[in-house]
Amino acid sequence: MYARLPKERIGVAVGPEGQTKQEIERRTGTKLTIDSETGEVRIESTTENPLGVLKARDVINAIARGFSSERALRLLKDDQLFEIIDIRDFAGDSDRALVRLKGRVIGEQGKTRQILEQTTGTHISVYGKTIALIGTAEQLAVVREALNMLLVGAKHSTVYRFLERKRGKSRATLIR
Repeated sequence: MYARLPKERIGVAVGPEGQTKQEIERRTGTKLTIDSETGEVRIESTTENPLGVLKARDVINAIARGFSSERALRLLKDDQLFEIIDIRDFAGDSDRALVRLKGRVIGEQGKTRQILEQTTGTHISVYGKTIALIGTAEQLAVVREALNMLLVGAKHSTVYRFLERKRGKSRATLIR
């Protein structure tokens, strides 16, 4: 299996003295071959577990989409999923609209992204033309809906109220 890293993200995938790459290999039962010129990553299984290759690919893709290695390695937990939203689906071909939508998601000094992460328990990375997410299936469903609201033009206050209602419902479910 193959994945691709932007050149500026190769160092994150390798880590200091190759530690991140070795950690991914050890925990997924794979061998990673990273081409530092092209950013192409070849992922080979070293065990009988084919899921290790898929998990390693998700970790590499998460790093490629702007996550730190620590956050990307969370994908090795069984309940954590990785998802990418293409902002161009909402901005069309307009570069100005793309920049505006990224700004809506990030917020002033990162406030909106931080609120989204804190209220949903997810990790969010806005990188290039995408928004990448790490979280459980339930968390991703809520943050995906909130992001969709922001990207189609809902007011931030409306999205924050939506998140608070969702958080209140999940707490009520936990209490029962």
